[in-house]
Amino acid sequence: MADTMQFDLVSPERRLASLEVAQVQIPGADGDMTAMPDHAPTITTLRPGVLSVSGPAGSEDYVVTGGFAEIGGGNTTVLAERAYAKADMTQDILDQLIAEAKSAHEAASAEALDDAAKLVADMVAMGEQIGLAAS
Repeated sequence: MADTMQFDLVSPERRLASLEVAQVQIPGADGDMTAMPDHAPTITTLRPGVLSVSGPAGSEDYVVTGGFAEIGGGNTTVLAERAYAKADMTQDILDQLIAEAKSAHEAASAEALDDAAKLVADMVAMGEQIGLAAS
């Protein structure tokens, strides 16, 4: 059994991380999960939240707004809609993300209203998790 696996975090704008890690805590749309070396192959969607990695070089936290995670035995790749290092998150960025989610909620059709409301709630909860409050 390997002690580490390759982890890559990419968004449309840039690659945020590419490192060896022991585990990745993923904010999955169907519940949080932890990927570790030799994990069964899995693909999952992400909800807005904090993605945490830990390994030989220490721990890092990233904020993701959604996307997908592909987990294999020797690697985990996260393709995020948007991603930020937790240290780079500001109140202004959170306010912008929440405003976009609220706009999507207001424009949502009746069929998508519940999903849009959950997106707003997830964005607010993500802000609280990293110590920022919704305006």
